[in-house]
Amino acid sequence: MPKYYLYARKSTDDEDRQILSIESQLNELREYAKKENLLVVEEFIETKTAKKPGRPIFDFMLKQIESGICDGILAWHPDRLCRNSVDGGKIIYLVDIAKIIDLRFPTFRFDNSAQGKFMLSIAFGQSKYYIDNLSENIKRGIREKLRRGIWPSWAPLGYLNNYKERNIYPDPEKAPFIRKIFELYSSGDYNLASMTEEVKRWGLKGNLGKPVCKSQLARLLKNPIYYGVFKFKGELYEGSHPPLISKKLFDKVQHILNNRLRNHKPAEPKYAFTGLIRCEYCGCAITAEIQKGHIYYHCTKKKLPCPSKKFLREEALLSQINKAIEKVHIDDEVKDKMFNRLDELFQEESKASFSLSQEVKDKIKQFDAKIERLIDIFIERQITQEEYTKRKARLLNEKKDLEERLREIEKNSGGWLEPSKNFITTCNKASSVAWQEILSPKKDFLKICGSNLVLKDATLCVTYKKPFEFVAESQGCLDWRRG
Repeated sequence: MPKYYLYARKSTDDEDRQILSIESQLNELREYAKKENLLVVEEFIETKTAKKPGRPIFDFMLKQIESGICDGILAWHPDRLCRNSVDGGKIIYLVDIAKIIDLRFPTFRFDNSAQGKFMLSIAFGQSKYYIDNLSENIKRGIREKLRRGIWPSWAPLGYLNNYKERNIYPDPEKAPFIRKIFELYSSGDYNLASMTEEVKRWGLKGNLGKPVCKSQLARLLKNPIYYGVFKFKGELYEGSHPPLISKKLFDKVQHILNNRLRNHKPAEPKYAFTGLIRCEYCGCAITAEIQKGHIYYHCTKKKLPCPSKKFLREEALLSQINKAIEKVHIDDEVKDKMFNRLDELFQEESKASFSLSQEVKDKIKQFDAKIERLIDIFIERQITQEEYTKRKARLLNEKKDLEERLREIEKNSGGWLEPSKNFITTCNKASSVAWQEILSPKKDFLKICGSNLVLKDATLCVTYKKPFEFVAESQGCLDWRRG
């Protein structure tokens, strides 16, 4: 009487989704064995795809059969035993040499005869054909998605899968954090380690619900999908999904990554104005300490012997800071006049920007035509795959630059108006910042309007940024129509 091994298998692949679960297979096979009076000596359970050879439990079972311990197999269907020609051929060979005497399936009848082995080989062939055909259909679907600019896989962090339209769209909760990551890293104030810690502080989790790690953050910062294109198997494709950042910002981040900057997030200062001012003589940072109940600022003298010997009390430094801030003040009357003039300029410029945007649109159409021609000559085998990939990537990136230029033209066609008004509004608030008692807004305002703040003995020297420099030099005699 033959002795049987019961074998049940189910993988997580798409082609096995409709197959009975392991538990259902076991129940059906046990009932079948009882009904047919089959002697089952051991049960083998495996959760692995049969598309290719190398299933450890299946291979062990066949070795046991080759050694003569057992001479029959009980499975739900031939496709549970194999979906590849190597395993299928091995089973038929073991039947040929009488190592396997019988194969039993509740859904398929096998006779150990020439015709039976022929029918079994057909069943194995059908299983392989099914998986090969399914694989080709999946590949065809992926190629069609790529042609349409659809990301063909799980959505990266910051996007979600739209299962109805089979595309990706920005995650309303996480997308703003992705933009912030690129913006902060582009400032140069963070390296990967400090940026990772900052992201953890936000509580941002990856797609698996775990905190974003350093390596994941590095991949995120290098992923072009966030500016509207994506790579799939080494080839660059133009995406149809909404970008989260501009290509200009992405390129800036790549420059920082490539140069391996090691900037760290500055520590929070203990005193109000430390980390803002440097010594005029030696270039060292100005630090602070408390002496007899008062805060004094002085040079750290960390580099070379410094001739600066003076200590400046915070009250005296604060007085100079307030005067420096008031220098860029614009009163309400001048503010209103400037706003009116800016509105007039905006109306004049809007007419001129239309022709420029049309010129860029024409160039974009030319790039579309070049990409189409490139595809044609590749199909006609006039260029190699490698050359096609390189030229396509170059054309797509140049087209992306033009599209960003078009957005900037359309945005700057009045896009300068809001920043200009914001600048005037900032200057208009200078007086209120100077006279309030809270110190932190004063430091923040100086960072906005000034650079290269130095302390020479007990005197604060401020170099103003443009266009704040123009306001500071006017000293209350602002010619707002100049330039």
